[in-house]
Amino acid sequence: MTRTLEKDQLEMRQVYADTVRKLAAADPNVIALEADLSSAMSTGKLKVELPGQYVNVGIMEANMMGVAAGLSVLGRKPFIHSFGQFVTRRAFDQVFVSLGYAQLSAVIVGSDAGVSAEHNGGTHMTFEDVALMREVPNASVYEASDAIQFGWLLENAYKKGGLHYIRTIRKNATQLYDENTTFEKAPILREGSDITICATGIMVAESLKAAEILKASGISAEVIDMFSIKPLDGETLRQSAQKTGRVITAENHNVNGGLGSAVAEFLGENCPVTLYRIGVREQFGQVGLMPYLQEFYGLTAENIAAQAEKMI
Repeated sequence: MTRTLEKDQLEMRQVYADTVRKLAAADPNVIALEADLSSAMSTGKLKVELPGQYVNVGIMEANMMGVAAGLSVLGRKPFIHSFGQFVTRRAFDQVFVSLGYAQLSAVIVGSDAGVSAEHNGGTHMTFEDVALMREVPNASVYEASDAIQFGWLLENAYKKGGLHYIRTIRKNATQLYDENTTFEKAPILREGSDITICATGIMVAESLKAAEILKASGISAEVIDMFSIKPLDGETLRQSAQKTGRVITAENHNVNGGLGSAVAEFLGENCPVTLYRIGVREQFGQVGLMPYLQEFYGLTAENIAAQAEKMI
């Protein structure tokens, strides 16, 4: 049965706040860290409900990573949130050394991914966070495509320990999964035989729309939600690529260093096939609403479908 959610419950920020609140209520070692963005991520209530497990460090993201490292050394389980560019680009050295090199555990959530930053503009529009976090040895890197998956990723990262980066938008996401779905493997949301579309985040829903457009042209597209960019589900990707012989990647991120690079690296070493990467190419962000930005950067179902038709 598909989970019925109210509009505000579909917002990813509410999923984050609710999940961390639930984990913190059950485990006193869970600590939520914010850098003056509690209202943006709906975590303000945690300060009232669990004051001993909530720390707002102010606009000091690099310091927040050091605080998280100290908490982890003491056996605490930090959840770190800020906009994606602040927890990666701005604080990368502290993430790499204080958490990664020190082999400590933390769940880092980067919100306002890519074009979802909208009116915050180019300085806040992170197209490079996945590339940065993929370079941290032994860190896991994910992008959530809907509210159900986001909640699962948060709980799974908490259970596994280690260093995790979860990329997400803050607001509403198209619901793709039933509430009891688990994500041990990359889900194949639509089976096909002519081309594989491998996507993450907001581009998963766009890829499903593209598959419908292609169907009208007699092209059968397989759609994979490659939510785990590191580690990559190579077996699912290999089987699909061997079947279709053609792969498109689609991501709300730079094509260099993100999903497109991860897929290209795997296929180049294991299953060479024709590949095209859809994403941002040598561009910075800008101010605008998501529909305009997706059109500007080519992050639409129509663009995916047009590229697929060229490859058939």
